[in-house]
Amino acid sequence: MAARIDLTLDCADAQTLAVFWKTALGYVDEPPPAPFTTREEWFASFDLPEDDHIDDSAWLCDPDGAGPRLSILKVPEPKTAKNRLHMDVRVPGHGTPEERWARIRAESERLVRAGGTALEVFDGHHVLMADPEGNEFCVAAGRA
Repeated sequence: MAARIDLTLDCADAQTLAVFWKTALGYVDEPPPAPFTTREEWFASFDLPEDDHIDDSAWLCDPDGAGPRLSILKVPEPKTAKNRLHMDVRVPGHGTPEERWARIRAESERLVRAGGTALEVFDGHHVLMADPEGNEFCVAAGRA
């Protein structure tokens, strides 16, 4: 069996990034681990410094359980360089090249409206984008 993975994004504002990535991926807030009924209850179970707050983090998951969990954690240092690992947001890959490109453009435009930035357009292939904190990702077509 292949290993399951989680992805973790360091950030300055976890709640802003959580809203963006829920919109981008169709993810939802991950329920707290058992036996806790809320994330606040779970968070309070740790002996954390007083300046650590529940709003400094977010946990998202694919509602269908197929995609990796996404953890978003506030860190004190700013982003300083290009990501060494990035996500690709995939649109359906069926149809003609023009139809695929139209879906890629429509998705990148939707993500700009959600707070992302289009950094570079590779005509007919993909759009390099950044989330609200500058984390790079691409919008491209998936398999047909």
